[in-house]
Amino acid sequence: VVELNLSGFHLEGSISPHVGNLSFLHSLQLQDNQLSGELPDQMWNLFRLRDLNMSQNSLYGVIPSNISKLTELRSLDLMTNKITGAVPEDLDQLVQLQVLNLGRNLFTGTIPASIANISSLQTLNLGTNNLTGAIPTELSHLRNLKELDLTINHLTGTVPSSIYNMSSLVVLALASNHLWGRLPYDVGVTLPNLLVFNFCFNEFTGGIPGSLHNLTNIKIIRMAHNLLQGTVPPGLGNLPFLEMYNIGFNKIVTTGDDSLEFIITSLTNSSRLKFLALDGNLLEGEIPESIGNLSEVLSILYMGGNRISGNIPPSIAQLSGLTLLNLSYNSISGEIPPEMGKLVELQMLGLAGNQIFGRIPTSLGDLRKLNQIDLSGNQLVGQIPSSFQNFQKLLSTDLSNNRLNGIIPKEILNIPSLSTVLNFSRNSLNGPLPEEIGLLESVVAIDLSMNHLSGNIPSSIEGCKSLEKLFMAENMLSGPIPGTIGELKGLEMLDLSSNQLSGSIPTDLQKLQDLESLNLSFNDLEGSLPSGGIFKNLSSVHLEGNRKLCLSLACKNTHGHHGRLVKIYVSIAVLTTFALCFIMASLFHIKKGKPKAAGSSEQLKEQHQMISYHEICRATTNFNPGNLIGKGSFGSVYKGYLNDVHVAIKVLDVARTESWKSFRAECEALRNVRHRNLIKLITSCSSVDIKNVEFLALVYEFLANGSVQDWLKGNKRNADGDGLNVTLINILLDQDMTAKVGDFGLARLLMEKSSSQPSISSTNVLKGSIGYIPPGCGTEYGFGEKPSTAGDVYSYGVMLLELFTGKSPTHESFAGELNLIKWTQSAFPSKVQQILDPELLLLLQNLQYDSQPINPETQHDYLTTIIGVGLSCTSVSPDGRITMRDALRKLKTVKSTLTNPSPPAKNRA
Repeated sequence: VVELNLSGFHLEGSISPHVGNLSFLHSLQLQDNQLSGELPDQMWNLFRLRDLNMSQNSLYGVIPSNISKLTELRSLDLMTNKITGAVPEDLDQLVQLQVLNLGRNLFTGTIPASIANISSLQTLNLGTNNLTGAIPTELSHLRNLKELDLTINHLTGTVPSSIYNMSSLVVLALASNHLWGRLPYDVGVTLPNLLVFNFCFNEFTGGIPGSLHNLTNIKIIRMAHNLLQGTVPPGLGNLPFLEMYNIGFNKIVTTGDDSLEFIITSLTNSSRLKFLALDGNLLEGEIPESIGNLSEVLSILYMGGNRISGNIPPSIAQLSGLTLLNLSYNSISGEIPPEMGKLVELQMLGLAGNQIFGRIPTSLGDLRKLNQIDLSGNQLVGQIPSSFQNFQKLLSTDLSNNRLNGIIPKEILNIPSLSTVLNFSRNSLNGPLPEEIGLLESVVAIDLSMNHLSGNIPSSIEGCKSLEKLFMAENMLSGPIPGTIGELKGLEMLDLSSNQLSGSIPTDLQKLQDLESLNLSFNDLEGSLPSGGIFKNLSSVHLEGNRKLCLSLACKNTHGHHGRLVKIYVSIAVLTTFALCFIMASLFHIKKGKPKAAGSSEQLKEQHQMISYHEICRATTNFNPGNLIGKGSFGSVYKGYLNDVHVAIKVLDVARTESWKSFRAECEALRNVRHRNLIKLITSCSSVDIKNVEFLALVYEFLANGSVQDWLKGNKRNADGDGLNVTLINILLDQDMTAKVGDFGLARLLMEKSSSQPSISSTNVLKGSIGYIPPGCGTEYGFGEKPSTAGDVYSYGVMLLELFTGKSPTHESFAGELNLIKWTQSAFPSKVQQILDPELLLLLQNLQYDSQPINPETQHDYLTTIIGVGLSCTSVSPDGRITMRDALRKLKTVKSTLTNPSPPAKNRA
């Protein structure tokens, strides 16, 4: 027997060692079976073997070194198995080998340089393994090599320049590694026979090599997911055989003649183009009408994630072969052309994250092969077309974050194929939830939150057997929570918050063993909690805002005391009525006297647009410790995201008696005062938490560069810190290093209007301000007297001295009578450099402006002026301090002189 071909016979089991007895065998073809086990050692005795193909099986183990005995071997194909170990060094003994295909296995280690000794090699495929290290330079010695495939490994370093000179190469594929370096512009010149160029998913820099566009026979150009910059070079119109052009996810731009229209129009000459990806770049301009002239066989078109504007041209409907169209996350406007319904082969349509308006055309219902549609994040209006019921192959649909209204058509819920996502959230859908929702047996996630849905949750929801995530928050759903939700065995997340649901929590919810998060907050639920399942640990359960809900064991026996509870409720109601009457009378009387700033929670809610406790939880990821910025006597501060805005959230400690007054005062102060250098209060929260305990929080803008104190202490040396530091100095820095003041004294003024007794709370607390307070702070900082501007001048002077000396007023070296001011005075003015921050001294050694050095004498004069301003601000007597206007004038003079120095004396006229 000289040839044995058993390919594609669906053979199972291991390869018999008796195959080694076929000593005259020249060709052994066992590919495309289900063979397993290790390669028998006897196989390597077949010294006459020329072709060995065992690809597409499940063989494992290592390739033994005695494979070198097969000296007549021309082709070795072990692709798509589970072979492990290193690529044998002894392969170079196979001196007649032309094809070495070891791709799609589990090889480890480096690529042996010895492979370069197989001078007859034409195909080398080591792709899709776990190979590491650099690409051996020696591979460039393979002068007959036509195909080099090293894709999907863990190779590092740069590509040896000699690889780009292998003129015999037809296929060069290095995608999905960790390679870097600039791509040679002349690669198309040095590799003139190239048909496939695949460098995706690496870290290559530079521009797109223009010489690639001169390879008139090239079929595939793939450079996506790199760090390429610049424009698309000319020559795209010279590629008639091009089948795939993928430059997605780089930093490619369009400028002038290199416009989006130029790119599209040039590619109309590539009549065989099947795949075009321009997404994830910085391309600008409008989609040209010429897009309809692209290849008739174009199947996949990615253009999302750019800066494309204008309308979608109706001519796009001429691309009748499209199966995927993604234009998401651009600035496209206008309406969806009804002509798009002619793209009958379309399976995926992505238009998300644009500015598309108008109604969804009913003609989209003609896309009967569609399995994914994403129109989210636009400005679409009107009803969801009932023609969507034609999507009988649909797997996922996302219409969220639009302005859709009307009811949810029951027809579109009768799509058995829907198996991943149904997302209609953030719209204005109304009416009841159709019973047909139970027909979605295979769907994994349903999100209907933030609409105007009303009525009961249908008990038919139990039909959604595959459901893992169910979100219906912020609607107007009423009635009881159906116990049938307990039949959704795979449910992991359930959010029914902010509705009008009533009754008790179904005990069947405790049967949901996979449930990880449950949010029933802000409804009208009552009664006691189930005791099993997720209710064993309430850390993942949100129940706040249900004032009738009992969270303790005391309500377990409430059924027998119903009459007593009714009496209690009536008594409370009567007492509340009397209290309200008394408050109304008091307020009427107070209106005649001095006006006061303090007020009730309800009044504050009328004045400010407040947010819920649930939104605060969501913004801070349930108060994740990783989002905690700091703590103080007033409470804690967290960072988070609220409606995609980076915010800092101050959560007040309600156990402090002054918390509500402080909360009210700070809201009033920051609402009534606007200044570019004051930290902005965005909103606030006055609610109850998961335990029905009062919850107060203030939401500020997030200042990414932390506080001045952080920089002085060396905690910040890069612009990557957390904002709203809660210690000492309350001067914060935004992304542009612009200073803003937070936690300032205006709130204290408002609090004092409502109280005859001085109080210390989060907004007027002096803790953390020791050393910044002037002598006699009782008269200068508002204890019984109005706050003094001279006191503010003093604090500013201390801060100025701290900035230049690097020492805080509470530095450990200051003891007894010695303080920062006296220490500074001891060196002023002649020895002022002796007290400077050491880091500042280093900067002064090479201080220059506009490339002109500033001499030491001039530096000393400037420093003396600045330190002098600080000392003038910190005089013991308030009357002896300069005004802020004078301090600012002197500092501006120093800055102006530094940035506009006078010419040297010898050059003066």
